[in-house]
Amino acid sequence: MYPSAINPDLVGTYSALAKAGGGYVWDAVLEYRVWCHPELDAADETEGGDYYCAFADYPEALEFSLRTEGAEEPLALILQKEYIDEPEAEQYVHIKEERIAEWHIEFLKRPQRTERTIPDFLSPNALSNRLDILRGLAG
Repeated sequence: MYPSAINPDLVGTYSALAKAGGGYVWDAVLEYRVWCHPELDAADETEGGDYYCAFADYPEALEFSLRTEGAEEPLALILQKEYIDEPEAEQYVHIKEERIAEWHIEFLKRPQRTERTIPDFLSPNALSNRLDILRGLAG
């Protein structure tokens, strides 16, 4: 249901620091992360600090999170080559720079970005339900 990491050899090498959510569109999954918290009885591998375990596939990350005490549900580390910023409600800006963000897994149900996704979304002729389309809720 969810895509595998675009380059499994790089899983676990990305910075722990990433943007959180946003952007509406995605280009690729870099890895799946399961954050672990020693204060919630996860193994203490970083002297009390939170840490994550990285996986190339969602099912493996989910299985790990379900069997690991103190673990969160998996998140997807995604690459956005371009994205949509919303600095104010219903004001959208096409950003043409790469960013890496952690997303809730459900966001991957949204259609993957194509060359037309953002221009069509921002078009004055865009459908009134354009956000629902990006969210994968309408066709």
